[in-house]
Amino acid sequence: MDLGPYLLLASLEGAVQAAVLALMAVGLSLVFGTMRVVNIAHGEFFMLGAVLAWWLTSQVGGHPAIGFVLALVLVPIVTGLLASAVDWTILKRLDYDPEATIVATIGVLYIIQQVVLMTYGPDAHPVQPPFSYRFYLPWFGYSAYKLFVIGAAVVLLLGVWLTVSKTRIGLVLRATQLDSDIAQAFGIRVERVYAIVFGIGAGLAALAAVLVVPIQQAHYLMGADPLLLSFIVVIIGGLGSLRGTVVAAVLIGMSDGIISVFFTPTLAKILATLLVAFVLVFRPGGLFGNRSV
Repeated sequence: MDLGPYLLLASLEGAVQAAVLALMAVGLSLVFGTMRVVNIAHGEFFMLGAVLAWWLTSQVGGHPAIGFVLALVLVPIVTGLLASAVDWTILKRLDYDPEATIVATIGVLYIIQQVVLMTYGPDAHPVQPPFSYRFYLPWFGYSAYKLFVIGAAVVLLLGVWLTVSKTRIGLVLRATQLDSDIAQAFGIRVERVYAIVFGIGAGLAALAAVLVVPIQQAHYLMGADPLLLSFIVVIIGGLGSLRGTVVAAVLIGMSDGIISVFFTPTLAKILATLLVAFVLVFRPGGLFGNRSV
């Protein structure tokens, strides 16, 4: 039996999952690294992005690429603004207390989920990809759109890294992360930074959803698995470490894709959970062992 085609297919599928997972997990890591807030509602912002992408593309006529591009631009902005409003109206009032914000974001999770269920319904809906070309390999044809997802995620992740590490905005974020009291003493409006970061984190999750929804279907319960995998990635990579998050996302995404093809998706989730347990026992700070970006 020639394992080459199966291994190549599994690697490509794993790379797609790793790309989407990295985008979502970086948003979660950015929020925790800056605000020290564990956002349990992160998966629902992902789900909301997928549902909004379906709604917007279904309202726009013409070529599917038109609606997709509009969704790619508008959906993360709308989701980010909603998340910033959640921060301003709820998390800020709780003074960003760790225990209280966990309970609050659980509440936000159920509110978003139930509102989407009441307005969108329980059925899953597909989104047509912006193009349907296939890239032909020696053994089989592969979706060009999936390759686009990988490339788009790489570009976006590089953009996030450059923004955080090379710009004045990134300097403000890092200063707030290191010591919010000192940052405030130097005139940085920490609460505004928190609202922006919370919005960016949710926007990245929504952006990941817009990219993946032509591959999957939009559904009001689709946020649970990505949230679990994002937490696994953030814990393995190191809480608050963007570099560690990306490395862990590639590790988990690729292994999940390969194991799912050759064995079962359930086994992939079990092994990922066991890996988290080993990391927590032997390297509690994560593989990169720091909280810096």
